[in-house]
Amino acid sequence: MSVSSLNKFTVPVASDQSSNTQNNLFPKLSYGFRITFENFGISLPRTELTKQVRTFTRPKLDYEAITVDIYNSKVHFAGKHTWTDLTVSLRDDMTGAVAKLVGEQSQKQLDMMEQSRASSGIDYKFITRGNGQFEPTILETWEFYGCFLTNISYSDADYASSEPMTVDLTIRFDNAVNTPLGTGIGTDVGRTLGTVFTG
Repeated sequence: MSVSSLNKFTVPVASDQSSNTQNNLFPKLSYGFRITFENFGISLPRTELTKQVRTFTRPKLDYEAITVDIYNSKVHFAGKHTWTDLTVSLRDDMTGAVAKLVGEQSQKQLDMMEQSRASSGIDYKFITRGNGQFEPTILETWEFYGCFLTNISYSDADYASSEPMTVDLTIRFDNAVNTPLGTGIGTDVGRTLGTVFTG
């Protein structure tokens, strides 16, 4: 196939909205990612978690709907937002490094032996970064702040399976910032003072 015909494989738009030679944009690939954890557990290095990640769910954001009834109609506004929990599946390695770090994080959240909790969330919460901040070229970065574990699931042993054992984590977080190529969720949209609502 001639290279010059590749521009036919796209959705035609008006000439003033896109170059007439522009092809479809290349998609981000689901396997091109890296996850790092800061302040997770106690032991170093924490990169053992990064090396053993199997899957990671990108976050979902929901806004509560506020309906205001007026005269003979309704007006809808966006209310408070809610981030859904993240899920991470880790391979349970032969050295026990993953299980050790996960156990340490669980103990930071609740000391099982002494039945005592940390005095403040800052004592056990951690930061998760999707795609990291180092080489190679980064297409998108997610940063999750105030993370803590809400569920830890150790997979079953099975003589009939050749699959690796896993440790699956559910992570709740307070805030997220998404920066694909310098902009995205969490960046300043440049509102003027007249459009900011307070109180």
